[in-house]
Amino acid sequence: MNKKVILRKKEENRVLAGHLWVFSNEIDHVEGEITNGDLVEVYSSRKQFIGLGLVNKNSLIAVRILTRDREEIDKEFFKRRITAAHQLRQGMYPTERSYRLVYGESDFLPGLIIDKYEDFLVIQVLSLGMEQRLELIADALTDIFRPRGIYLRNDAEVRTLEGMELYKKVFRGIEPFDCLDIEQAGITYKVDVTKGQKTGFFFDQRDNREALRALVKDKFVLDCFCYSGGFSVSAGKGGCIKVTGVDSSTEAIKWSTDNALLNDLSDKCEFIESDVFDFLTSAVLKGQKYDVVNVDPPSFTKSKKTLPQAIKGYRKLNSLAMQLVKKGGLLVTSSCSHYMDEYTFINMLKDSALRSQRTLRLLEFRGQAKDHPVLLSMPETSYLKCAILEVI
Repeated sequence: MNKKVILRKKEENRVLAGHLWVFSNEIDHVEGEITNGDLVEVYSSRKQFIGLGLVNKNSLIAVRILTRDREEIDKEFFKRRITAAHQLRQGMYPTERSYRLVYGESDFLPGLIIDKYEDFLVIQVLSLGMEQRLELIADALTDIFRPRGIYLRNDAEVRTLEGMELYKKVFRGIEPFDCLDIEQAGITYKVDVTKGQKTGFFFDQRDNREALRALVKDKFVLDCFCYSGGFSVSAGKGGCIKVTGVDSSTEAIKWSTDNALLNDLSDKCEFIESDVFDFLTSAVLKGQKYDVVNVDPPSFTKSKKTLPQAIKGYRKLNSLAMQLVKKGGLLVTSSCSHYMDEYTFINMLKDSALRSQRTLRLLEFRGQAKDHPVLLSMPETSYLKCAILEVI
């Protein structure tokens, strides 16, 4: 191969330690005619071979490392990587058929997300090099799973940083992707992969929903930002007396209502369409109390620059939520922002407790589900935090 990327002196240490990204300012020079999306050899400043990666000169992440070996990046390569990822999930969730199948860098397929919904697959591509190899990836998936359909959810804004367009479409198969049924932990969910957030469902909170489910028997529960009712229905299955789900989205309320009905939990679940901050403020003024309050907001920040403002939002949200928890009750609170690290998250909760004049006792600190494994050499693969707290 005559397409080479040579790193600047001392810039190779992070990549040699297992990180899969080469940033544009870490490159000393390139050799050969390189076109965006090409497979290139990456070398240290001492001309030590580091690996093969996909290049995009227009992106801050200039190269994404695919392999540390000299090997063909063909259909068989993708079959090996996807099969390994599948086997890992089968070991984690042996009785289930829906989960995050491929989690990008953590499965050594940087820029590629694949979610498995029973016999359907949803792909999200976040790098130009992977986009150019979609046919190979789909061929590999077809050989392994023989799926009834493959859908592309390539509408994530981060794609614009790679110079790629935003779109959604059926890639293979003709099945209706707007009404898929899946089962997780004995609960059935109706999923709309065409309109839902991310690829249609939050697989990353799977284990945390189970943790909440074990804590709510004979309790009154409030579920903020309920989306499609994942936590609410889990609370119903856990034997709560009643769960109230709140979300500002009309579609989310419909999905939540449908999922409660699907699991014969309509008598336990009620859903309210409202801005969550407005609902919480009103509930505090009315003196309402719950045994368990769950808070699972969307990310308040997509960059380090806006983190200070995001912290203010998280602090206000959690301060309000704490005031609604009965003494000795539980607050289950999450943040899905990578930039809100564990230290910052805990400090925000301490500040929130001070503002709401409550005392917190941390019972458990959790992260993303096991089908979203964290590559320790890449902190970017860790993003979800979930704290289970006693409010005193």
